[in-house]
Amino acid sequence: MRAFAAEQAAASRDIRALAVRYTLQLLAEQASGNTLEVRVPPFGAVQCIAGPRHTRGTPPNVVETDAATWLALVTGTLAWSDGLATGRIHASGSRADLAAHLPLL
Repeated sequence: MRAFAAEQAAASRDIRALAVRYTLQLLAEQASGNTLEVRVPPFGAVQCIAGPRHTRGTPPNVVETDAATWLALVTGTLAWSDGLATGRIHASGSRADLAAHLPLL
């Protein structure tokens, strides 16, 4: 992961995919639950955050962003509030806030 952060622009698609999947898994482990769905297309999605469980259809609480933004969030090079303000993060629902859980690394 640190190698990716150091050379983010030059990272291959496979390395980016691995980094995204790994950090999504870390998030799901550290903030276990099923209230919020975090999507980083096309690489992965997880459910996290304790609270009411979502089981069918479109989840009421969703965070979606691209791989570069996600990796910037988890490494601490982008603040949650800055990502929202610039439109790099799309968050919907009353529980769609990861500020307390980022950065992961």
